[in-house]
Amino acid sequence: MLNAAIISAIEDFAPASFQESWDNTGLQVGSLRAECTGVLLCVDVTPSIVDEARNRGCNLIISHHPLIFKGLKKLTGNTPVEEAVMRAISYGISVYSCHTAVDSTPGGVSYRMARMLGATPVRVLQPLRDRRVKLRAVVSDNVLHRVITVFGQNNCPFTCVDSRSCSEVTDTNDPFGSTETISEKSTVIETVIDKGVAAQIMADIKDIVPDGIQSVCTVPTSDSDTTIGLGVFATFECGMTARRLVELVKKTFNSPVARCTAIPPDDIKINRIAMCGGSGSEFISDAMRAGAQAFITSDTRYHDFVDWQNEILIIDIGHFESEACTKQIFYDVIREKFPNFACYYSELEENPIKYI
Repeated sequence: MLNAAIISAIEDFAPASFQESWDNTGLQVGSLRAECTGVLLCVDVTPSIVDEARNRGCNLIISHHPLIFKGLKKLTGNTPVEEAVMRAISYGISVYSCHTAVDSTPGGVSYRMARMLGATPVRVLQPLRDRRVKLRAVVSDNVLHRVITVFGQNNCPFTCVDSRSCSEVTDTNDPFGSTETISEKSTVIETVIDKGVAAQIMADIKDIVPDGIQSVCTVPTSDSDTTIGLGVFATFECGMTARRLVELVKKTFNSPVARCTAIPPDDIKINRIAMCGGSGSEFISDAMRAGAQAFITSDTRYHDFVDWQNEILIIDIGHFESEACTKQIFYDVIREKFPNFACYYSELEENPIKYI
């Protein structure tokens, strides 16, 4: 089995196009064409994680955080990132990182957090907008089947809007410059898809049938999907006190501490919550608008606690603790498609932040 098959399963679940514009989701090191001997799952790729993969016979690492986030201008081994990249190349290990793509996909990080707490996800806090476009292609009927194959290979549904006849004027070698008009039947194909998929389809079409396309273009659309995006609003069937919720959060995510705003009285039951794995304080206002009584995230700034202290219960756990569930997500995705394939959690990875 090739690395491409494993990565394809991940991207079927969390398309790379779901990532934020500033992110670097995708293949970081290595080749899609390499034969995969095993997969090691982690949150962060470090030199010791690369060594662990080698020792366990895994030549593919799937991580949440990108190994290469900022541009590398040199490879000298003077930083942990450079050293990890150099070891991965030396050992023939590929690294794929699935960061904000798995944050935004349905069933991703925030969805998983909600279900781990026993809550029912209702919708995302900030849906992805302006990520989809309308793709429109006018295709000569003599190559229509080949174009349809391209859509199928990209798992893209489409509709044939109409058929029409177009005219092509050709020179008849008449000494007086007369021309002959030839009618050619064509079909208009339309679909609304992600920008990244649209770009791939357009490139494939132009490569496969360069002479059979009369026009192909994309136009913006305001289409959005409330199941795709960052953060999740969820509900409990039965409410609980704020203190009980805080203890549940700490236990569920193995966080020894939680930074909180003022704890509401015990006679107030909380049954509407929101959460965002990783650094999600920018979505506090979205949680408020959704009607959440509590918001679970990490890396909340001091001034956010000041500004929102009387508005919502903020439960801030560690960044690592909030995203450790990504390893479970990747494991489930891979094992569902390849039940007998060697897939391991890192045994060496630990929270880089120590609580004293």
